[in-house]
Amino acid sequence: MTAIITRPWAVYNENDEHAADWLENLIARGCIAAGIVDRRSIEDVRPDDYRGFRQVHLFAGIGVWSYSLRCAGLSDDTAAWTGSCPCQPFSQAGQGEGVDDERHLWPHAFWLIEKCRPPRFFGEQVASKDGLVWLDLVQADMEDAGYAVGPL
Repeated sequence: MTAIITRPWAVYNENDEHAADWLENLIARGCIAAGIVDRRSIEDVRPDDYRGFRQVHLFAGIGVWSYSLRCAGLSDDTAAWTGSCPCQPFSQAGQGEGVDDERHLWPHAFWLIEKCRPPRFFGEQVASKDGLVWLDLVQADMEDAGYAVGPL
């Protein structure tokens, strides 16, 4: 008899070591979807790395998106990608460089989205005038790629 090897439902991309350790603890306790933690920078991720996962959480932090999907009544096997891009380029705490800031990582996230074509993507950004610049960029990119966008 051959063993069937199943892949975890989710992958959490988080390169902050403390947050990545936290994610692993939350996964082990069943607080968020079963998955693996990818500690690489999003800049090093290639589309094939995430193919086959039902959920992909970019800039995963401490797994709030996985938890939020559960709270919204979606099961862990619901196909969804999420992302909480770094806010520093678009917050008052940052240096006000916006899209010119090296921490503006939306282009890397969008490249993965374009290549992997997840059925849905949820994202968030700091609620500020500068955050609206980010939202405009995300909305234009996603609509150009054939996605419907609904900000709230």
